Amino acid sequence: MADKNQAKLQKPEPPRRRPLWLSLLKWGAIVSVAGILLVVATIAFVLWMYGRDPNLPKITKLEDYHFKQSTKVLDRNDHLIGTLGEHRRTFVPYDKIPPIVIDSFVAAEDNKFWSHSGVDYVGMMRAFVANLRAGHTKEGASTITQQVVKNMLLTNERSFKRKIQEIILARRLEKSLSKQEIISLYVNDIDFGRSRYGVQEAARYYFGKNIDQVNVGEAALLASLPKSPESFGRALIAFRDRGEVTKTLTDLKGRQSYVLEQLVSIGKLTAAEAQKWREAKIQIVKAPVESNASSEWVDLVKTQLLADHKVDALDQGTIVRTTLDPGLQAESISALQAGLRAVDARHKIGRAIRTVKPDKLEAELARLGKKMGGEVLKAKTPYDAIVTAIHDDDDELEVDLGKHPAVLKLGDATDKRYNPDQKKPSERFKIGDVLEVWTAGAAPKKATSQDVDDVAEAPVKLEHGTRRVQFAPGPEGAVVIIDVKTRKVRALVGGYSTRLGDYNRATQAKRQPGSSFKPIIYTAAFARAEELKCHANDSTSKQLCGTPASIVNDAPEVFDLWRPKNFETGEYLGPVRLRDALAKSINTVSIRMTSDLKPETVVAMAHKLGIKSELPTEMAISLGAGEVTPLEMTNAYATLASGGIFAEPTFIDAIDGKAVPAGKTEQVITPEVAYVITDTMRSVVTEGTAAMIGAKLKVPLSGKTGTSNEAKDTGFIGMTPDYVIGVWCGFDDPHEMKGEQGARVAAPVFLEIAKEMNLPGKAFTRPVHVVEATIDRQTGLLAPEGAPKNTTLNEVFVEGTQPTEVAPKPGEVTEGSSVTNEYGD
Repeated sequence: MADKNQAKLQKPEPPRRRPLWLSLLKWGAIVSVAGILLVVATIAFVLWMYGRDPNLPKITKLEDYHFKQSTKVLDRNDHLIGTLGEHRRTFVPYDKIPPIVIDSFVAAEDNKFWSHSGVDYVGMMRAFVANLRAGHTKEGASTITQQVVKNMLLTNERSFKRKIQEIILARRLEKSLSKQEIISLYVNDIDFGRSRYGVQEAARYYFGKNIDQVNVGEAALLASLPKSPESFGRALIAFRDRGEVTKTLTDLKGRQSYVLEQLVSIGKLTAAEAQKWREAKIQIVKAPVESNASSEWVDLVKTQLLADHKVDALDQGTIVRTTLDPGLQAESISALQAGLRAVDARHKIGRAIRTVKPDKLEAELARLGKKMGGEVLKAKTPYDAIVTAIHDDDDELEVDLGKHPAVLKLGDATDKRYNPDQKKPSERFKIGDVLEVWTAGAAPKKATSQDVDDVAEAPVKLEHGTRRVQFAPGPEGAVVIIDVKTRKVRALVGGYSTRLGDYNRATQAKRQPGSSFKPIIYTAAFARAEELKCHANDSTSKQLCGTPASIVNDAPEVFDLWRPKNFETGEYLGPVRLRDALAKSINTVSIRMTSDLKPETVVAMAHKLGIKSELPTEMAISLGAGEVTPLEMTNAYATLASGGIFAEPTFIDAIDGKAVPAGKTEQVITPEVAYVITDTMRSVVTEGTAAMIGAKLKVPLSGKTGTSNEAKDTGFIGMTPDYVIGVWCGFDDPHEMKGEQGARVAAPVFLEIAKEMNLPGKAFTRPVHVVEATIDRQTGLLAPEGAPKNTTLNEVFVEGTQPTEVAPKPGEVTEGSSVTNEYGD
């Protein structure tokens, strides 16, 4: 009983309390799970909300994505000569890209690319922590898939919404496209600097090769560029052009080493291989694949695509095959440059024009200073400058224009024209030499890699002054070569050296053709004779009957107060046959013919043959006073060489593999007239102003020299049944080339081109209705029976225009021969 009572009196023991830490752990776990669930729910809600956004870009846009690609310009052999468009890109399918290139980009940008589902969540957390510790953005966590989405579907906006959209779309993209398709989009889209996009254009630009030809080091370098494309690109160009090793270039080399290390870490490269390429020097191609030698053609294609061929834009990947023959283009450039350098030497351009003796130096400087009169140097105005110091190490001359000290920088692209042998400044000049210079603007304080562009020349840094002058420029030139039968332009050179966007003298320079216009006048005369069916020297006709045997008086005459004279001597030959008049380029004969035909008839013939420029219907047209382009004149001659058939000159053969249809042709003069004029022009080369060409080539050839007033323009156009080659030379700012003429300036250029072309010895085909007759040299009439051979020659005529009257026998006096003798013939 007591025990029972005692048991009742005992109090139960209180329950044991859990340790505080265990409770905290429990609630911490509960809160953490709740937090995680909340975060997951929040993320799910955010993804669901943004995923329902109707404005979210559609992934389907990337399933059949059409890149903006540059227009490719090819020569006739399908070799690339240039590109057009803002997006210099060429799409390359995945299976055409070497594995090492793909591996390099994976190593550089996203080494878990092949295993993640579009987003690397672990990487994102790692980057978040690293950036939080650094206090700034130190690491990125975007996968290649995310970068494709950002670059091709979204914007570069930095916002929470844009990042969530990027994640949503990256996950969707991984479900829509294969990994190969995704990385193919990536490597074809990214920017590599210098306006190059995609691996193919980058490989061609920096290494001069297609992407399937790059080595491991080049692949790693390409994968490094997207980190900072513009600054890395500029550094590479500075290194290429001047050997300049900048901090940026060092950073790029470091980035390349990182990519090589990553390739080792993902098992795509051995450590030894990585070390080999890490130690290798960067090799950048000296010039881009697209050569400046064909820049005129790239500009021409751009104009024609947008205008004539109605192409909407230049970033649709259009492939244009031109009519350009690269061999003829190179030969034309070489010949033109050699010809212009010869003129430079004769006129002392880029050379000392005289030398002042040491004891006269101060007096001459004072004289120049007085002449300057304190005026500010005018742009593009020639001044005399005296060499006062020579610096071989810096390629500079110190010069003085008369109290105007300046520096003349040598060794640049312009100076190479005047110094083809690459002599030192001291080997070319001495103190006291007088040079003709003009202003070139002040030099920048320092040229940096950021200033360098692959199109424009790098800024010039001067070591011995700030005011820069340069040599007054020499003459310029143009060459056009046209295939007669197809009217395809095979070569076209617009100047001594041209870059994209430069002034193209072959198509844009409207200059006076001078005497090279005379064959058009003769053609008009021959066509009228054919129409009237008059006979050569037909005394019953009140109008000139134009045939090669027709006699026209070479004598002074006044036309509306204008008294022209012959070009070289001012002497007059009296009555001459038209063949001889054209061969000798007699001015007065062309004037008389134009007066007889009327200027408007001559202008109409010029337009028929292919000259589109407006021409003056005045007597001055008889001496080629109108302004035309070298292309127009060359094509007009092609009309003559093709038997009188006009066609537009063409530069484009095919667009995207489809042949461009030939333009309309028109028979503008008869084949008979065309043959007779080309045969008459043959005498220019055999015995006339261009006899030097005939003597050296020894092939059937027709042509005409041209020299305008005061030799401001000089030219020669030569033709065979296959080709017409036109050459023009003159100063851009028209002024006299004293002592020069077409036969001396332009004809040698033609000769060098023709020699390289190895023109076949093929004569023009004579039409059925062209007849030949033996005529008397002096009168142009039929040769009398038994006339000595040295008094006769065989001449060609359009049938029905040959002479019918027989010339008097030698010694026989007639009314006609009496008149002839009065002119002292």
